[in-house]
Amino acid sequence: MRMPPHMAIGADPHAIKGAVVSKGIVRRVLTFARPYRLLLAGFLVTIVLEALIALVPVLLFKQIVDIIPSGDRHKVTLLAGLIMVAAVATAALSFFERWWSSKIGEGIIYDLRVKLFDHVQRMPLAFFTRTQTGALISRMNNDVIGAQRAVTGTLGSVVSNVVVLVTTLTAMFILQWQITLVALVLLPVFIIPAKRVGRKMQEITREGFDLNSSMNTQMTERLNVSGAQLVKLFGSYDGESEAFGDRAGKVRDIGVRGALYGRTFFIALGLVGAIGTAAVYGIGGNLVISGAIELGTLVAMAAFVTQIYNPLTSLTNARVDIMTAFISFDRVFEILDLANVIQDRPGAVDLVDPAGRIEIDDVWFQYPAASGISLASLEADGGRPLSNEVGDAVLRGISAVIEPGQLVALVGPSGAGKTTLSSLIPRLYEVTTGSIRVDGTDVRDLTQQSLHDAIGVVSQDPHLFHESVMANLRYARPDATDAEVEQACRAAQIHQVIAALGDGYDTMVGERGYRLSGGEKQRLAIARMLLKDPAVVILDEATSHLDSENEHLVQRALAAALVGRTSIVIAHRLSTITAADQILVLDHGAIVERGTHQTLVEADGLYADLYRTLVRGEDIPASPAPVIP
Repeated sequence: MRMPPHMAIGADPHAIKGAVVSKGIVRRVLTFARPYRLLLAGFLVTIVLEALIALVPVLLFKQIVDIIPSGDRHKVTLLAGLIMVAAVATAALSFFERWWSSKIGEGIIYDLRVKLFDHVQRMPLAFFTRTQTGALISRMNNDVIGAQRAVTGTLGSVVSNVVVLVTTLTAMFILQWQITLVALVLLPVFIIPAKRVGRKMQEITREGFDLNSSMNTQMTERLNVSGAQLVKLFGSYDGESEAFGDRAGKVRDIGVRGALYGRTFFIALGLVGAIGTAAVYGIGGNLVISGAIELGTLVAMAAFVTQIYNPLTSLTNARVDIMTAFISFDRVFEILDLANVIQDRPGAVDLVDPAGRIEIDDVWFQYPAASGISLASLEADGGRPLSNEVGDAVLRGISAVIEPGQLVALVGPSGAGKTTLSSLIPRLYEVTTGSIRVDGTDVRDLTQQSLHDAIGVVSQDPHLFHESVMANLRYARPDATDAEVEQACRAAQIHQVIAALGDGYDTMVGERGYRLSGGEKQRLAIARMLLKDPAVVILDEATSHLDSENEHLVQRALAAALVGRTSIVIAHRLSTITAADQILVLDHGAIVERGTHQTLVEADGLYADLYRTLVRGEDIPASPAPVIP
């Protein structure tokens, strides 16, 4: 017997209670199903044919039973052959039903997932800083599958149950209406408790989903490289095992409860079926003895009565099934409807042959309100409404001009706004007021792809995918030749390290590049940037993880690589940016000083204080060192 969809999906019964399927959701569902309308038609026709053919064996059994006393062997053999044909036809239709269902279901899963992935990856960076990755992945897996079931599972189940019920009851009334009424009288005895069991199963399944999620979260956080290292250094194996055992125990207990309630459902179905069959045989048997009906009719009615309880019960829960399925669609559409506040403007142009001139004109920036960039259901506290208030100003009236090929350093205390300002140039965030122009064009009037192509970034903690060294390097430029990759790696002083690995450039770097040291990851990120060959380079503490020897080698490599490129350097180690063409000193989101290293030291302001503190009173170098952070 097919389990009702609401038991399989586990939607929140409180979310379903009183819910109404809006016409808008139905229309959007139909939009996704429209490309599969021919397959859907074939799917529904197959279901109808299956239901009709299911009547044939029972009616033929009736004929056989009625013919046996006459001794007509030929007719009995013929009818038995027809039953075999019906069985073959049912098997074939079942195969095609599954083919239609899989084509439609997997197709819709593909369409929804690709659309979701494309939409989500284009969301602004602020969206990802607030969203729980696990919750987002759940939407792209569990809810997408739930939406698929709405089209194939729920739709197919409702249509199949309606057709089976109508055809079976029609056949029963035609054969013997009195016995049919007896069978229907028993129905409420089963439907009422079964419906309650179904609701309880919803609650249990939902609770089981939450408990499994909690258990899986612990495994995900503890069994990745960072989590495992944290447990080893700060945690307790026994404590972790105890916490995991507690969560696993709750999953075990809810599983037992679910199994018992599920078994209760099936026992009740079997019990009422047995009672109904007994009633049919008792009443029908007396009717046969009295000559009111034939023996074959009694056999057919007994077979039919067991076929009507399941569809009748399923249809009593049809609304719950439908609402559960459409809730999955609604949760998917909730993400698709979340506006992307950073998009290409109509008529946006490509940045062609960028020279790298950057103009920052009276830029103010506030982080956007949470309600405009995220969803409460995707955050840690999913039940709390998101705030509509924007944050305080992080940048205040920033203005600067960076000429092509210049190297500009951003310095200042932590939290001064240095990284935020650098993030506005590639438009990872949108300026609140003012503008940033690249080669004279506002970045909001440039296509994001061309803007990103013109900018290379090496951050303090570079991210590497769990792929090969070569795949991580070519992510910046997929068409790069092996020779070009090697040349970039030699320039970043990382080629010898890669060559010494077991599989060379085909070596897997591990999750977040944990198979490499911090300095090796940094140099690999520098090689990736060099391979991209951008016009503008942003270095955010790009050599912070390098030892003295490697730092000197990479500084030399970067000094040569940055020639002719506009470079923006964020540095806390001020001794490394003394030769900058321009130093912008930020404090509390504003530029408080600007100039060269020498003029700023002589001004004896914030920069001079920072320099004296961080360089520990060292003399100002007579000839400035290469400007690499």
